[in-house]
Amino acid sequence: MIDPTFDARRLAELALAEDGDRDITTEVTGAGERPARGVLEARTTLVLAGVAYADAVARAVGIPGVRWRFAEGDEVPGGSVLGELQGTFAQVLRAERPLLNLLQRAGGIATATRTYVRAVEGTGCTILHTRKTAPGLRGLDLLAVLAGGGRLHRAGLAHEVMIKDNHWKALADQGRGVGDALAAARDRGIEALYVEVETVEQVRAAATAGATRLLVDNQTPATVKEWKGLARSLAPKIEIEATGGITLENVRSYGEAGVDYASIGALTHSVKAADVALEVKA
Repeated sequence: MIDPTFDARRLAELALAEDGDRDITTEVTGAGERPARGVLEARTTLVLAGVAYADAVARAVGIPGVRWRFAEGDEVPGGSVLGELQGTFAQVLRAERPLLNLLQRAGGIATATRTYVRAVEGTGCTILHTRKTAPGLRGLDLLAVLAGGGRLHRAGLAHEVMIKDNHWKALADQGRGVGDALAAARDRGIEALYVEVETVEQVRAAATAGATRLLVDNQTPATVKEWKGLARSLAPKIEIEATGGITLENVRSYGEAGVDYASIGALTHSVKAADVALEVKA
């Protein structure tokens, strides 16, 4: 699980370092030590996310934190004040861009996730992220998915087995089958045994070999429903995840096909930043 306190502090330090060790513009205006109040505004409706990261940026410049009017995961109407931070003019301006960058990205991910979650309401389908995250920002990205109502998927390579197309090829080249790999995983104490399938033959092989979840890749809802029936006839408790080519327009069809999960790479690889601004007031 992600430690938001540690990750937020790490990312705040990196973000501030990118701006250098001084703000020459604020220095030459002579306004640096004046008291200032930064007001965070939601310009459009959004799901608030990245609160811990914004607070970490504020603290890193010497401000106690943001005084929030909403909580992580709240849906905030456009035109609302999200919160305020108070410090010197120099502190508020130093925090402004790194803080907004993190809030805008996290809010965009959370808002998109909430839209997908609503699209599958009543179907029993859960929305998941993928590992298609920005380098160094995975903690921020995945916590934003959670704020939007999605669930955690595989956050790294160390804990779940996920056999994909290249693994299938590697096994075949060695004269081995998916069952050999899953048996080796069980010997290592791994319980999450996920297998991506692209053919009926792979569905049969994975289900009979003891996979705990099938990732049905780039198939139509009708095919997913058919393969789910086959897999459950062989392994009644096996989970079904639809992945690849899933959009807001078709995600409900996958939910209605009976999948347990739908993983959406676009949540994090094609982020539309939330429209958040910071107005500095004396």
